[in-house]
Amino acid sequence: MMAGNHAIWLSGCAAAVLLIGSTISAILKLQVARGLPHADIDNLSARMRSWWVMVTVFGGALWAGAWATCTLFAVISLIALREFMATRCVSRVNQWITGLGICVICIACIPALLTLQIAGYVSRNVFLLAFLIIVTQASDVLQYVWGKLFGKHSIAPGISPSKTVEGFAGGISSATLLGASLWWITPFTPAQAAAIALLITLTGFIGGLVMSAQKRARGIKDWGTLIHGHGGMLDRLDSLWLPAPLFFLFIKYAWSGVQ
Repeated sequence: MMAGNHAIWLSGCAAAVLLIGSTISAILKLQVARGLPHADIDNLSARMRSWWVMVTVFGGALWAGAWATCTLFAVISLIALREFMATRCVSRVNQWITGLGICVICIACIPALLTLQIAGYVSRNVFLLAFLIIVTQASDVLQYVWGKLFGKHSIAPGISPSKTVEGFAGGISSATLLGASLWWITPFTPAQAAAIALLITLTGFIGGLVMSAQKRARGIKDWGTLIHGHGGMLDRLDSLWLPAPLFFLFIKYAWSGVQ
């Protein structure tokens, strides 16, 4: 399958998922909330509207090419760094070092995937970005859904009370299966894609806990209010900053296909 066909299929799948999510949100609003305010359903609706915007912007940048993608992530990094530095911290120097490490260096590893030269994968590196981001963000969403449906046992009550064992297990396993199903846009076999997706989701969960601990230490709920229903830009990057450099380094130094 050519790269163009991959892009069309991936775009179609993303649109289908968003349409399903929006439809479910609308049905819940009508049938459960009866058109009245409902905290969870209203939050889901807000999240879906924001997802439409985020997917459109990200997808548009990928379609536009490397310069647009790099520019987008540069803007994202600056916004995230601004949010991180806007909160109070005991040591300003440590705050700058940590902020630059998380918001700039780690996030820069995402567009850096475009620079890798992989045998038999020419002009398709953009799908590595898509794979990384889809798996991490899907893991976040699926952990939220599984937690809401079946969550009973808190996994880190002192750091993030909303995270549950059930949400963790369901979200990680579901996102890993999703990653395996996306092997066709990567240079990996289905088994390799599953293993890499599992690594991405596990490190993403750890990264999310680290950022939750940072917020807890600062006495804040979200890093900002830029993305309605999600918080700030950094709230969307909390599960991405740690897997990004690990994924990049793995492809660059451990993947046999790199030239």
